[in-house]
Amino acid sequence: MVPRLVSLKARLLPHGWLDVLRQFALLGLAYLAYTIVRGLVEGRANAAFQHARDVINLERTLHLFVEPSIQAWAMSSHLLMTLASWTYLNAQTSVTLGALAYLYVVHNRSFYFVRNMFLIAMVLALAAYYVFPTAPPRFLPEWGFIDSVSDFTRVHASTSSLTGSAGSTLNPSKLVNLYAAVPSMHVAFALMIAWPLASLSKWRLVRVLWMLYPLLITFVIIVTANHFISDAILGAVTAGVSAAGARAMARWRPAAWRFGAEPVSVGATG
Repeated sequence: MVPRLVSLKARLLPHGWLDVLRQFALLGLAYLAYTIVRGLVEGRANAAFQHARDVINLERTLHLFVEPSIQAWAMSSHLLMTLASWTYLNAQTSVTLGALAYLYVVHNRSFYFVRNMFLIAMVLALAAYYVFPTAPPRFLPEWGFIDSVSDFTRVHASTSSLTGSAGSTLNPSKLVNLYAAVPSMHVAFALMIAWPLASLSKWRLVRVLWMLYPLLITFVIIVTANHFISDAILGAVTAGVSAAGARAMARWRPAAWRFGAEPVSVGATG
């Protein structure tokens, strides 16, 4: 029994409790920064709605503004919208956190590269949320958008303080940044877990499914009216820049931070 427990501990804690606590601390710091930015933009509803209109005007100029038509098509299927809403609500929590935990336990030698990608992406996203707060399409019913996620959860934004362009009022949530549409971190996170998991998988079907995952998430964020197509594109750009940044960081500590590197020693953990 003792050898089995030792083996299980070595598998779940490849670098001990201290390294696990370090990763949770970084996650906590990222969320703290998110809450700070959320507080800073909470009173900038007018700017957020104007930026959303600016995105629409840009997409119309580029003939990309097809989101209302896509959502209208998807709304014809209750099952499709239910699955899309469920996927949207779970993608950033269950899927992303589960994928990171899996990488830490099963592919620990590659985890730190992926973690660095996420940290860089969060810095870029938070800067964008502060400089360019943007209301999501679901807050713009005058353009034909429907807030399907709120309909699915039966939890709607309260109507107490901030007025949108259509006369609807929205009270910012105490947990999420309501004006964090640009860039879409759903797309960025999807790419940043799909690429490493597809690369590390031994089975072709699993690789294909992970490669399709970012496309699924892009479809989901559009049909649920949580992001514009432009947001998805910028989310992909954020993921690409973050991957390049993680590669640059890996040159400083190749033994610990390079993707697919040999297992690191205790002193080389990140």
